[in-house]
Amino acid sequence: MTLFKHQKNSMSSTNNKELITKFYQSFGASDIEGMLECYHKDIVFEDPAFGVLKNGDPQQMWRMLLSRSTGNTTIEFNNVEANETTGAANWTADYEYGPKKRKVINKIAAQFEFKEGKIIKHTDDFNLWKWTQQALGLPGYLLGWSPFMKNKINKMTNKLLTEFKKEQSS
Repeated sequence: MTLFKHQKNSMSSTNNKELITKFYQSFGASDIEGMLECYHKDIVFEDPAFGVLKNGDPQQMWRMLLSRSTGNTTIEFNNVEANETTGAANWTADYEYGPKKRKVINKIAAQFEFKEGKIIKHTDDFNLWKWTQQALGLPGYLLGWSPFMKNKINKMTNKLLTEFKKEQSS
């Protein structure tokens, strides 16, 4: 009985590791449907730029980000780990940001929780100050570390997401 249980847990760990891998492979290929197949319908996403997203907003965020990609985005990932309930990966997004097409290389540590064979919680952590320095230039360097800038970025990203959702529904 214990041997069977161990095999079952090992299989779940393997499946969760494959789920994370599929998510990032799909992301790298701009395959939104492949990405979203990895997410539970009740997914909760969190990162420094968007804050906490739920109720379908994580799916819409990825749709928005991929739809606005200039085709010059590179996604690389490594250190994928998973057990029955949690997982982790490191990933790097290399892209151009904004009207000035500033070069951004964002290094992200991702944490995952699983439910019913899908990702139920996805938390990305990255240095927002480093991101603002690259994406915003001097204002990001001077203010990117501040709660003021973080709040401003959260408001801006969520406004963009709200506008995107309105566009999609019309």
